[in-house]
Amino acid sequence: MFGRRRNLIRVPRDLSTVTRIDSGAEADPASLGVAEKDIRRIWSSIEHLYRGGTQPFISLGLWRNGQCLIKRSIGHVRGNAPTDPDDGRAVVGTPDTPVCLFSASKAVTAVLIHQLAERGHLSLEAPIAEYLPEFGARGKHRVTVSELLAHRAGIPRIPMRRPDPDILFDWDAAVDLLCRAKPLHHGGKQVAYHAITGGFILGEVARRTTGRELRPLLDELLRTPLGLRYFSYGLDAAHRHELAQDTFTGPVPPKLIGMIAKRALGVPFQTVPSISTDPRFMEAVIPAGNIVATADEMCRFLTMLLQDGAWQGTQVLKPETAQRLRMPVGGRQLDKTLVVPVRFSEGLLLGDSPVGLYGRNSSASFGHLGFINILCWADPKRDLAVSLLTSGKPAVSSHLLQLARVVTAIDRLPMA
Repeated sequence: MFGRRRNLIRVPRDLSTVTRIDSGAEADPASLGVAEKDIRRIWSSIEHLYRGGTQPFISLGLWRNGQCLIKRSIGHVRGNAPTDPDDGRAVVGTPDTPVCLFSASKAVTAVLIHQLAERGHLSLEAPIAEYLPEFGARGKHRVTVSELLAHRAGIPRIPMRRPDPDILFDWDAAVDLLCRAKPLHHGGKQVAYHAITGGFILGEVARRTTGRELRPLLDELLRTPLGLRYFSYGLDAAHRHELAQDTFTGPVPPKLIGMIAKRALGVPFQTVPSISTDPRFMEAVIPAGNIVATADEMCRFLTMLLQDGAWQGTQVLKPETAQRLRMPVGGRQLDKTLVVPVRFSEGLLLGDSPVGLYGRNSSASFGHLGFINILCWADPKRDLAVSLLTSGKPAVSSHLLQLARVVTAIDRLPMA
């Protein structure tokens, strides 16, 4: 009951009852230059995060040198949210449980746009208005596709006095609003995280230049070549019972954090998980926020990028495209939305030195964050692909230190 008052989940004493390990998928650590104690240290940090009570479900995927090193999960996919009754019907998840990636979806959509550029459908250097003429309104005619990918387009939030989450489910209305929006700054000069907005415009550019919808494009260019089961915008109704249920946990965000979150997302932080449980969210295509995948699938995707676009004999991306995706656009800059210093490439959130999102001296690392509590990144120095997927959505609490402990544990792995 005490945990319920603190908006936390029930944590069983015996964690083995909610732990699942795909031992058949995990390679021998020694064959990848990793000691058993390294694996124990990493998994211990995951257990510590779970014991904090903010995460109903955690799935960890870790690949090294193109092979699976860790494929494990802990917790329940549904039935153990802070408001759920303790009626014994909570369902334990597995490493193959699909999870909504939230903003980590941006990395996937960005790669899709780069693939379309490879194929000559569009140019990253071209103004968006070349493909979407109405976007050029109110001084946005010079904003390029590249600048939008790097969160420098000047349209970081949907221009509504009273943001209505239903706009997420009306593609044409969202695109129209953003095309008519007045930019907050001249494109290209200032970083301001585009939490939702950039995805709709990138998606519309893809539709206009190919004449196709995003789901079949993603299926053809990424999901099928990588041999993935889920990895799509939303999830088919027949499989939604498999999805990890997102839920708000922990304390109500402090006022400042709440203001920043509402500015980025358009709605209060604690209401976002409930939006993701709306069936329309899984039916819609939301390029910046509703790709569904497993941790292992995201590791395969990141491993492909680490391998300069190659995957099991297939060149999914040209090497020069994969390399371009990892290059920073401009220097470190204070993000006007997130109010923290960040480094972006054309679609990816980059690490930093001496300390960054992906650990110490991680300026070569790349990936993306998903609603604070999801971390997917690749570390070229260690030849690592990491996917930490979670279903709990706390804002600011001790869980941030626990997340940092997970990153630190992984950061201690030896160089490749």
